[in-house]
Amino acid sequence: QVQVVESGGGLMQPGGSVRLSCVASGIIFSDYVMGWYRQAPGKERELVAHIASDGVTYYADSVKGRFIISRDNTEKTVLLQMNDLRPEDTALYYCNGASIRRWVQGTRVTLPWGQGTQVTVSS
Repeated sequence: QVQVVESGGGLMQPGGSVRLSCVASGIIFSDYVMGWYRQAPGKERELVAHIASDGVTYYADSVKGRFIISRDNTEKTVLLQMNDLRPEDTALYYCNGASIRRWVQGTRVTLPWGQGTQVTVSS
């Protein structure tokens, strides 16, 4: 079955750190650019960071220098190390992937959304 499962979120204090984990199954993991997304109440889902199979990364300006994305192609896992947390980081965090090989209707095939993991940053 094709799916992703996120975990690791929780209630954190400003300035704290947490590591999120996403495990994918049912795919050739190395064929996917993997990314972390987040959605806060009343806001659209936004891209936080993504990482290609060769390790090339991208970060949103809001998290650059604070978050680190990594992946293990053997374990089919993508991690998001979140440091120096701020209240504005509070959101439901999701992971997903975009295939570098499969296309449908002119767009890359993506994975089903998981349930996400909640990160709440509050004092």
